[in-house]
Amino acid sequence: MPLQKLALRPGLNREGTNYSNEGGWYDGDKIRFRSGNPEKLGGWSRLSNATYQGVARSLWNWIDYDSSNYLGVGTNLKYYIERGGAYNDITPIRATITSPNTNNCFTTNTTVGTSTVVRVDIIAHGATQNDFVTFSGATAVGGIPAANLNAEHQITYIDVNAFSIVVSTGATSVATGGGTAITAVFQITTGLDVYSIGTGWGAGPFSPYYSTTLTNPFTATATGISVLTVTQAAHGLTTGNYVYFNSIGSNPCGINRLLLQLAFPVTVTGLNTYTISTIIGSFTYLTASTAASGGTVVVSQNSDISRGWGTAYTSGIGEQLRLWNNDNYGQDLIIAPRGGAIYYWKQSTGVNTRAQLLATLSTAALGNTPESGYTIPYGVYVPTATNQILASALQRFVIAFGANSFSYTQNITPTDFDPMLVRWSDQNDPYQWVPSITNQSGEFRLTHGSYIVASEITRQENLIWTDSCLYSMQYLGPPYVYKFEILMDNISIISPNSAITVNNATYWMGLDKFYVYNGTVATLNCSLKQYVFEDLNSAQGYQVFAGGNSGYNEVWWFYCSEDTTVVDRYVIYNYLDDVWYSGTMSRSAWLDSGIRPYPMAADYNYRMLYHESSVDDNAGLTTEPIAAYVQSSDFDIEDGQHFSFVWRMLPDVNFNGSNVNNPYVTITIVPRQNAGAPYGTADAPLVTSSDNYAPPYPPNSSVYVVQQFTGQVYTRLRGRQMSFRIESDSLGVAWQLGHPRYDSRPDGRR
Repeated sequence: MPLQKLALRPGLNREGTNYSNEGGWYDGDKIRFRSGNPEKLGGWSRLSNATYQGVARSLWNWIDYDSSNYLGVGTNLKYYIERGGAYNDITPIRATITSPNTNNCFTTNTTVGTSTVVRVDIIAHGATQNDFVTFSGATAVGGIPAANLNAEHQITYIDVNAFSIVVSTGATSVATGGGTAITAVFQITTGLDVYSIGTGWGAGPFSPYYSTTLTNPFTATATGISVLTVTQAAHGLTTGNYVYFNSIGSNPCGINRLLLQLAFPVTVTGLNTYTISTIIGSFTYLTASTAASGGTVVVSQNSDISRGWGTAYTSGIGEQLRLWNNDNYGQDLIIAPRGGAIYYWKQSTGVNTRAQLLATLSTAALGNTPESGYTIPYGVYVPTATNQILASALQRFVIAFGANSFSYTQNITPTDFDPMLVRWSDQNDPYQWVPSITNQSGEFRLTHGSYIVASEITRQENLIWTDSCLYSMQYLGPPYVYKFEILMDNISIISPNSAITVNNATYWMGLDKFYVYNGTVATLNCSLKQYVFEDLNSAQGYQVFAGGNSGYNEVWWFYCSEDTTVVDRYVIYNYLDDVWYSGTMSRSAWLDSGIRPYPMAADYNYRMLYHESSVDDNAGLTTEPIAAYVQSSDFDIEDGQHFSFVWRMLPDVNFNGSNVNNPYVTITIVPRQNAGAPYGTADAPLVTSSDNYAPPYPPNSSVYVVQQFTGQVYTRLRGRQMSFRIESDSLGVAWQLGHPRYDSRPDGRR
């Protein structure tokens, strides 16, 4: 019989059965298709030997006016700027507490195994588990040197007035001290590295509740603290139970009453009293008075006090991941944790200076505003929280997606956060958020959807996704500034980071399909749709992120497979060839930047990697091979009517890019009687030449090692159909498959 050419359709297809995809590829890992042919993905190497703390979820690359190259790295614990391979911590500061609140706050212990643990007592410290604090001015205590204390520490939460830290030197005696000149500087609250089920109000099954009306129940033990005491006779609560303040008549101890009409966990201090923390999200609200206040207050609690309102169940309220938004404003950097405040880092202050609260810088830059008879610091009008920020490079606006609305009485009655509100600063002025006839600051509320999920800057417009709709936001100029239009309703987007714009088209991953916008919205035809979405852990959907690889015309999406909370899989769309392929890889963030030599990715070992920079895995201290393979769907031998005997194959492989002598791949050819039958075995012992040898692998197939320039291999395979697989798992090997050929002859009907 004449030689048969094995020319298969590019891309992986898992939408049907193995046999229904005859003539195509069915499975693969760490491969791509270029010009229709499969090849091994490029490898990766470390950007530097330095590491950072936390799981990185956001990367941003820019160059300043002096051509210094910066990389912003936002993790669930901190925010860094990488320059020259070093990670510089610019995490903003939440609070600074000094004497007398910090006087002699350290208590040591000498218990075996825990003598390096130091208790810290600071009333209303406002910290949570895993937060960071830096001490200065402390003196030695209990045999622990001052240098051990005067450093940055990660916190283990005890209660609202205490936490512990770990030092390197164990205590030699039990003591309380540290002096009266201690300063404690707390960084902003850390975030989660997975999307978890919360224990807040309403979590778990519904249980009956009752309401109680109180009069001026709020007091405070001091001014300037973030704890309120609530007096409620015979409340019956235990620490950790939740209460909900349905209505509050007047501001409790100087804190805006509307901010407290929420559910709070309580710390019981007596039969008739308990405390609540006024640290809400990433914001801290401090008392301005101590007097009994609040007016008429209606508070609700569970009748099932054994569980409390909001005790954790297998289902509950989802808590957000720490997702940072970042963009450069000229050579400066604007950052914001999702749901948190906006911060600004000035390039002129250097990488050893932390980002500052934009509201503080706004007041410092602009002073006060006398509009409408009020003299209020400009910083009061900067959005107090946002879900996402963008800095429009062409028009030079800072845009907040999800924000509190503008009000001249903001300092008296703060406006509520509106997840559908879009606000923007004045043009060329990130500090000015007060709308006026003399500037272009403004706001617009979207109407379709419940909350803004994501936004993306494109060449001609900004795209905004709510949970059910896609909007276009186009600049018009004064007086209207921006125009908003609905592009499509009843669509979805799976996460804030799942959209990307490349080659003048925007691609994103929805809850159950992929989309593209290039002037009109369309669904992408995906040959791996069923395979991806049936294996997706939808509860971890907010971990999904998109990345580009423009050198290979690819868009990547990384996601958590069904049984894990760690990103471990990817799916790739090649928009030039219109094909899909997928595989396994653990990454937490990705950025394809034109001002760095390679695409960058963050892994779960707190390292930054350059992809396509090698043929191997150079992430660790030793170089590891990358196991890559692609396997075809079953295809008929001849026409499949009769059994055929395949007796030789002529490989077609090149090894361009390899960096070892005699690189090789393994080719596996598996016969089958029919689509429902088990894969067969060779009917004779494996025969190889001196240049081509491998034991049978897997047991029911014939395997041949194909050395470079190998012309042909001899086989003994009998079946009606077969599958073809090429793979490599050795160091220094790069390969691309061409069109191998095989030779067969009829061999009966059964």
